[in-house]
Amino acid sequence: MSEPASRQGVERRDYTVASVARALRVVDVVAEAGTDGLTLTELARLSGMSKSAGFAIARTLVDAGYIREVHPGPRYRLGLTLVRLGDRAVETHPLTELVKPVLHDLTRRTQMTARAAINDDGYPMFISRVDAPGVIRFHAPMGVRELPHSSAAGKAILAHLPESEAIRIAEETGLPARTRRTITTVPGFLEDLRRTRERGFGIDDEEDEIGVYCLSAPVFGLHGGVFGALSVTTIKTGSPERRASELGGILRRFAAQITAQIAGRPRGRD
Repeated sequence: MSEPASRQGVERRDYTVASVARALRVVDVVAEAGTDGLTLTELARLSGMSKSAGFAIARTLVDAGYIREVHPGPRYRLGLTLVRLGDRAVETHPLTELVKPVLHDLTRRTQMTARAAINDDGYPMFISRVDAPGVIRFHAPMGVRELPHSSAAGKAILAHLPESEAIRIAEETGLPARTRRTITTVPGFLEDLRRTRERGFGIDDEEDEIGVYCLSAPVFGLHGGVFGALSVTTIKTGSPERRASELGGILRRFAAQITAQIAGRPRGRD
């Protein structure tokens, strides 16, 4: 005879190790602080613990490489152990193996760097990349969220989520100006998402980095929700914007291939 649900729930909660949960909370708050890092006082306050408990956990995490001390201060930032684990997590993500052949084909077809991102709560997180032929390489770390408002992939994803999600992200990020071309107002951002949805692909025209041009089309999941995005990146000197419609059509077709493999059916316009 099976245990009552309430009893099962109690037993599951008993398996939670409080000290591990607190340590993970410290990693989370340090991650949210970004490059500014946190003092011990800030770390303890944001983690909801005393300074002595915060110090003990921080020292343990520093020794293991999950966070690091930066001087003067000290201030705490994320450590390199998380970079290694992040790379492993990306390598073992089920979508990575699925999209790699598609990315190779997309790069051959466009002669541009091709990338695949997953939808991470409205933010694009890239998990795979195939570089274009030639000596130019774009610095694009895997397993890291990008700002959606200045990212073609971010726009492709958010264009297919409720408007409330775009507003939430605008409030969370503040829509910072990455370049002089970045859209930094909520009305402008929402209008750009409307155009993205209408044309079927997102455009980053030097909005994240001067001299860099990106396009991206959405990938959909099993139940029709936006799962991620496929993108191509190139330098602006070749006037790629003149080929936006052509490249967007290519992207939609390749994105539809991945959608068909994930969801069992294509979605979107040809």
